[in-house]
Amino acid sequence: MTQILIALFQLYQLPVRAIYLFIVSMLFTKLSFCQIDDRDLLIRKLDSIGKLDQVYRGQINDIRNRFVGDSIKLKDTLRKHFGLINKIDSLNLITVSAVINQYGWLSADEIGEAANSALFMVIQHSDLKTQEKYLPVMRIAAKNKKLKATSLALLEDRIAMFQGRKQIYGSQVAWNMQTNKYTIMPMIDPDHVDTRRADIGLNAYADYLSELGIVWDVEQYKKDLPAIEEWHKKVMNKSKAKN
Repeated sequence: MTQILIALFQLYQLPVRAIYLFIVSMLFTKLSFCQIDDRDLLIRKLDSIGKLDQVYRGQINDIRNRFVGDSIKLKDTLRKHFGLINKIDSLNLITVSAVINQYGWLSADEIGEAANSALFMVIQHSDLKTQEKYLPVMRIAAKNKKLKATSLALLEDRIAMFQGRKQIYGSQVAWNMQTNKYTIMPMIDPDHVDTRRADIGLNAYADYLSELGIVWDVEQYKKDLPAIEEWHKKVMNKSKAKN
């Protein structure tokens, strides 16, 4: 089994750490989901998926900083890196979809914070069709305190962005290869974003953006918004054309 997995990862040119984390995850898939009655087994499985979801995303800023003066090299490196991330996301989604379909949305009280977070992260990083599929499930989970309201807010924003609509809480930013900096994706009523964020427990918007190296200037954002909306349309149209 291990040799087969290693061969598959060599085919897709995934690094050794990815091989290790994926094997750890797959060790817990020998039983069908309807047969799993060991909560610890399921928690370890989801914990490993959560780590795998984040390990290569954590390298993105380092890549941008490394090739900041070479846009061609930066684009090529990021293209390959996101290709790797997309493959990992697809593998993670197979497991997480099976868990949700079998058990529903499992709360942090049932499986722990890390495993509960892993469920969210995998859906958050999935394709729009999958996000739309599980959005009703996650809304009910948030209502029943099985999912953080802040997590649901991030998903609502991301779905809005992918659908070509304006986000509500301002959580979605995208790297603009033309300007080599983050761009805040179109947002409704930016003057009152902090009120909306506070209502569901998100931190102040300026503090959130500062973690990304962005200085929040609402007046400048409103001036830039028409150009951002145009760029957003181009990005979404390009994405649809690829699909």
